[in-house]
Amino acid sequence: MALVLITGASAGLGRASVTGLVDQGHDVVLHARSAERIGDDTILSRAHDVLYGDLSSLSATVQVAERANEIGVFDAVIHNAGVLRGPEVLAVNTIAPFVLTALMAPRRSVYLSSSMHFSGSTDLGVADVFDVRGRRRPYEDSKLYITTLAMAAAARCPDMLSHAVDPGWVPTRMGGVGAPDSIAEGHLTQTWLATACEAEIVPRTGGYWYHRATRSPHRASRDAHFQSDLVRALERSTGFVLPS
Repeated sequence: MALVLITGASAGLGRASVTGLVDQGHDVVLHARSAERIGDDTILSRAHDVLYGDLSSLSATVQVAERANEIGVFDAVIHNAGVLRGPEVLAVNTIAPFVLTALMAPRRSVYLSSSMHFSGSTDLGVADVFDVRGRRRPYEDSKLYITTLAMAAAARCPDMLSHAVDPGWVPTRMGGVGAPDSIAEGHLTQTWLATACEAEIVPRTGGYWYHRATRSPHRASRDAHFQSDLVRALERSTGFVLPS
């Protein structure tokens, strides 16, 4: 039995992940931005615990991490929360997962990426790299950064399994009703990575996955210099340090 935190789990892939892991007998802590985000609260009775917090806020994200640490040491965190557009894109999609990783140091971290990360910019040489103003593709940038963070964490923290997952374009609130991929399939890779026996996961850490098969991510995500530049930018922006 594993203790797993799933962020952004009020609906869509996050909620499917909660249900799937609870059905397997795991203790799942559900995170949502607010209680109002959970339309059908029957899932709450099945969750081990529930955490609320707006991950676009650094202080609120820190509070989520602190409350999670009070529950215990997590076997895995699935960083499912994400937004497609707006001023909070980089805060939710990149900064919050970094902060939770830095403060919680779970045994496994699973970061949700996207095939759109291939269109992300590697330009970190701006005054505030995490300010979406003036950025043409902040969502794509955020997914390149989170994929790179997964690879950087795998290199820096070999005792922690760290993977990035492309769940596909699925019909969620973000993906829209016309999305062609399956929501039933879209959550299975991340829940498997969070709980499977280590011997079953190849590579053990640092993989980029789509439907339980590894693929090659953007080459910048595996570049040690880009990884270091990104981690330093995140550490400067938040004041927290990635475990090593």
